[in-house]
Amino acid sequence: MSLNIIVLAKQVPDTRNVGKDAMKADGTVNRAALPAIYNPEDLNALEQALRIKTKFEGTQVHVLTMGPVRAAEIIRESMYRGADGGYLLSGREFAGSDTLATSYALAAAIRKIGKVDLILCGRQAIDGDTAQVGPQVAEKLGLPQITYAEEILHISESEVTVKRRLEKGIETVKGPLPILITVNGSAAGCRPRHAKLTLKYKNAKTVSERQASSTDYTELFETHPYLDIPEWGASDIEHEPQWLGLAGSPTKVKQIESVVFTAKESKRLTPADNEIEDLIKELITNHTIG
Repeated sequence: MSLNIIVLAKQVPDTRNVGKDAMKADGTVNRAALPAIYNPEDLNALEQALRIKTKFEGTQVHVLTMGPVRAAEIIRESMYRGADGGYLLSGREFAGSDTLATSYALAAAIRKIGKVDLILCGRQAIDGDTAQVGPQVAEKLGLPQITYAEEILHISESEVTVKRRLEKGIETVKGPLPILITVNGSAAGCRPRHAKLTLKYKNAKTVSERQASSTDYTELFETHPYLDIPEWGASDIEHEPQWLGLAGSPTKVKQIESVVFTAKESKRLTPADNEIEDLIKELITNHTIG
């Protein structure tokens, strides 16, 4: 048995290290001030895909991402860890997409890819925390879905068994293939880069990256076609323009406030009981606790 697996992944600003320059004056994220990283829970999803690939010979794992040209970096990162390739969905038409427009574009790209047995993605992205894109993609493709997955326990040609991690416990559920599964951050972490794969795919690029480079990659890509990362624009997928980008995004942000916590006056205490008691009384008095 072999499977065709698509992992939906996103390059996100590292919101775990937000500083005073993280927001612009207009309330939008200053992406230039934050490093771009592989969305953490998408890495958990990639690991689940790679485990299936290891178990079933002939299984193919490809990553699909939507974003600017630099987002191709997470496709390469996936290939370094064991993925077979990926697809970059990029263009001005996709700019300003909320979860509804994003899921519409991703679903259209998956239809273009063709036969897919399993779609995996992280539960949510750290730059939005909505957990909406995965389920919306499933709905647009007419596929069943399993959310909050922690481990894929078993998979056959027609069915998958998944352990879900919920707020108050664990449950085991089954679903028919093809299916979309969203993966929790509590799932197994992704394996590190493989040295041989890193050397093999280090020059994998999209057409836009090759055009922007001063290096001539023509001969290299003719002899090593697996280095080509397909790059699709809106014209490459079947779509209705009114459902893409800003036009297809009903979400309107009324106001964004940048809140940065700064250290104020500090107090050093010794282990003396009276000092600790005085601190507790102070914290209760100013309603910090109690």
